[in-house]
Amino acid sequence: MPPFLAYTDKSPDSARRLPLPLLLLHGHPFDRTMWDPQLAKFSLDRRVIAPDLRGYGASPVTPGTVPFARHAEDLAELLDFLGVDAFVLAGLSMGGQIAMECQDRFGDRVRGLVLADTFADPETPEGRRGRYAMAERLLAEGMRGYADEVLERMVAPYARAEVKSHVHGMMTATPPEGAAASLRGRAERRDYRTALTRVSVPALIVVGADDTYTPVSDAESLHAALPDSTVEVIEGAAHLPNLERPEEFNRALEAFLLRVDGTA
Repeated sequence: MPPFLAYTDKSPDSARRLPLPLLLLHGHPFDRTMWDPQLAKFSLDRRVIAPDLRGYGASPVTPGTVPFARHAEDLAELLDFLGVDAFVLAGLSMGGQIAMECQDRFGDRVRGLVLADTFADPETPEGRRGRYAMAERLLAEGMRGYADEVLERMVAPYARAEVKSHVHGMMTATPPEGAAASLRGRAERRDYRTALTRVSVPALIVVGADDTYTPVSDAESLHAALPDSTVEVIEGAAHLPNLERPEEFNRALEAFLLRVDGTA
């Protein structure tokens, strides 16, 4: 049976044995093209899989509420369909929180964990109300007004014009019903802080130096919780360093993947 999620699955043209596959989870309200610079680089040497999460990109929309557990189940089903048993898991922002959910549910398959511009704490009462209110706003107004407002927090005001255009395009193309459903699910997410202390595989934490959504202090909190982790702060970037500073982001990720490959 075909998987529920739309996805990109790229591998090098090689018959040799490849290193561990890399699974990339995008943030809200984006799609798998968020990872274009990483797909282009890392698929030269390994299998790279980038899905559109339920409700985003080309994946079907489920109205109402999509909890993180449902996202994790979707991803497990996709990995089973693709025959991927062990892999490196990477997620940014909401994708990072879904990665934490996956790590807690089927972490025996994860050989390395990458958390970018994200945090493990549960939602505050104020944050919970805000996410539900934003869900209603997106359903009533659509995505464009929101995209216009947050663009220069998602990426730094000084980001390249083509990066801003790409990010704005992803946001405005996202179905409001899909974005709203995940916002409600995100409002009800679990506290991942204790679960992180049980992670036994290497972890890489990446954050843009100018990120105001998930500042460097959030990265430091993740570092304190994870037993085997390193932190990379990407200068000249805000919430999407993989797009704003792809060369620097890729260097950090490449070094981490080489380490994981060497211990797998």
